Amino acid sequence: MQWIIFMLLLFISTMEMLTQNRWKKQASAGLLENCTGCVLCSEDNGCITCHHRLFLLIWRDGIRQYGMCVHTCPPGYFGVRGREVNQCTKCRSPSCESCFSRDFCMKCKDKFYLYKGQCFRQCPPGTAAQPGTRECQETCEPGPWSEWSACTHESRTCGCKWGVETRVQEVPEAAREEGTACTALLETRRCRMKKHCPGGEQ
Repeated sequence: MQWIIFMLLLFISTMEMLTQNRWKKQASAGLLENCTGCVLCSEDNGCITCHHRLFLLIWRDGIRQYGMCVHTCPPGYFGVRGREVNQCTKCRSPSCESCFSRDFCMKCKDKFYLYKGQCFRQCPPGTAAQPGTRECQETCEPGPWSEWSACTHESRTCGCKWGVETRVQEVPEAAREEGTACTALLETRRCRMKKHCPGGEQ
């Protein structure tokens, strides 16, 4: 009877040792794979703290979260350097590919347009999409027209029956300062010259 109990205890002890060895191998493999650049690492959650200059990237899978040390934060995140830990923080907008802060986007994902740090499916009213940059730029609200110029023909104000007069619709000063896509408009029309040149010059 004692011999059977001894064999049973020996069998249980052997099984526990095998289970512990298997768990240690899995844990060490996970540490090597998930803990590159870590100062402190968890077998279940990866990196907890990183070496200096590396960023801690944390992502979630269901209710679990995993940590990883990276040199640069991936798209959709921006790096925040702190006294104790440098961390990758997710951009608030899911349509933002690169952000300066949580709420200020610098580059939008495909099919979105960037305007004042936000991403839009279509450019807001009063703006137009710029080709190649996927950014919205404010369109111009032109200023008032100037008075018509004097009627001239080949830079002279006399000597012909007909000439041309011009007027300009200028860009407002505020639009120039903001770099708004706006150009001055020029309008011309035919006019009748009212003067004969002195001495009968043509």
